[in-house]
Amino acid sequence: MSDFDAIDSLLDAVGPQAELPPCHVRRELRERARLSKAQVARALGVSPSTLSGWESGRDPAGEIRTKYAYLLDGLNAKLATETATETATETETESATETESAPAAEQPITSGTAATATPFSSPDLGQGEGQGGDGDGEDVELLVAPEPCVLCGRPAGQRVAGFAQHLTPADCRPAATGAPAAPPAGQPAADTSKAPPRTTRPAARATKGSMRVTKGSKGPARHAFQEPSGPVDLIREAVQGALDEHRGDVDAATAVLVKRAIPDAMRLLDETRKGARYDVIAHPWIPDILRKQTARGADQIWEARPRWTRHELPPGRHQVTALDINGAYLSALKTHLPLGRLEHSTGPAHDSRRSGVHLITPPEWEHEAVLPNPIGQRDEPGPLWVTEPTLRLLLRLSGPRHQLCAPPQIHESYTSGATENLLEKFRIALKDARDTAIEQGDTVTLEYVKAMYSKFVSTMGESNYNRELYRPDWMHLIRSQAFANLWLKALKAHDEGLAVVRAMGTDELHVIGDWRRVFAEGRAVTEVKVKDTYTAGSDAAEHEGEGE
Repeated sequence: MSDFDAIDSLLDAVGPQAELPPCHVRRELRERARLSKAQVARALGVSPSTLSGWESGRDPAGEIRTKYAYLLDGLNAKLATETATETATETETESATETESAPAAEQPITSGTAATATPFSSPDLGQGEGQGGDGDGEDVELLVAPEPCVLCGRPAGQRVAGFAQHLTPADCRPAATGAPAAPPAGQPAADTSKAPPRTTRPAARATKGSMRVTKGSKGPARHAFQEPSGPVDLIREAVQGALDEHRGDVDAATAVLVKRAIPDAMRLLDETRKGARYDVIAHPWIPDILRKQTARGADQIWEARPRWTRHELPPGRHQVTALDINGAYLSALKTHLPLGRLEHSTGPAHDSRRSGVHLITPPEWEHEAVLPNPIGQRDEPGPLWVTEPTLRLLLRLSGPRHQLCAPPQIHESYTSGATENLLEKFRIALKDARDTAIEQGDTVTLEYVKAMYSKFVSTMGESNYNRELYRPDWMHLIRSQAFANLWLKALKAHDEGLAVVRAMGTDELHVIGDWRRVFAEGRAVTEVKVKDTYTAGSDAAEHEGEGE
């Protein structure tokens, strides 16, 4: 076979891709059919986060694209048929009622078929990428003309954090199945008196697991999928299943659970995001500063990791306690995370309603003798890209309460509307499981939970182990928040009269003095535990020299 024959064979094997409706229509079809993301994702063999990406602008490819197009085409045909049937039934009922009540001398009044909008021609729901926060401290703006709500698609008269939406749950509800969502003000409804033709289902396609609609029902058969009972149950059931599979072998069960911690964490995230105001955009556009400069190199973001040891201790011999900060990354999940695409801006202003990365010139730090530099140990001076937690820490330290440094100079930023509570339910579910495991001495669950949140953070960037979520901005922000949390503990110790000796990474703080009056001791995420104790100081050094 010649080279050209091989190319011709390859071209023949590439068929046309299945046509998909716009991303906002995909979501509306699913919601009008009263199908959850978990249901559709399981039927297609993908994760709910992947489905969220498809409903936010990304497109699948290959066989999964064909399956997804078939599902959407079927939903479109089914919903359009139900709409036409219900409209005709309502017309006949109204005509019969009017005929019975009309005088004999008058002709009965016949009403025409109401114009309805098909799912594929429905108005844009306004689901943009730069979505706002989860409802804490958002600005409300009254609209002159109603716009479609980003949650339910119905006209809303307010805009919250830049997005049109209803303010109360009673007003914000999806349109009833069989009745299309109302179009925005001034937009005519499309005529769909005839249902669009439905693509013929491939003969070889199996029917197992398909979403069937029973006769006379308004949505999918409820027994088609079994929803898990809750986030904590997902963790408990996974642990019990692993123990059962390995007949109680703790080591084997732990190894299996740690190995599958990443997909399980993504499933837990999807479960905890149910009912949330905004979807997680799993694969947004990312600026080049957040991409690796070389295959094994790093991007341009500085996380301000503490790596500091005090050069001179107070005179005398001291007992130093090395404290271990519990669940550092777990606590850091509570940080301001950008929801959508990062947008570029220039200038010194900082918007507390947004989050992202910033190019700053950090202030001079004059307290290196007793406290670490809040931006970490840096070899080169000048501007650098830092994350939101680092910038907020510097702004806080330069404020009237502390006045420890000058304000940082902000040159440019990449930010998006943000919320501090985006991962809060996810964090609470992991925290509760961790607390219960510690209380019950359950080492399997404890190691499983630790692997879930640590690997969840570490694989958000350019990782081959997590293809469901690509948010290097989140990864840097969560890590930086953990570093900032440790730095603030060092500041608290210093303000309470303890001598800070060392601060390293996310969880290592060495102090001299009665630390128990400053920090609570224990294994909870709000407590610290002792990692080590040792002696240090001039007398200790002399004593050690004599011993040698």
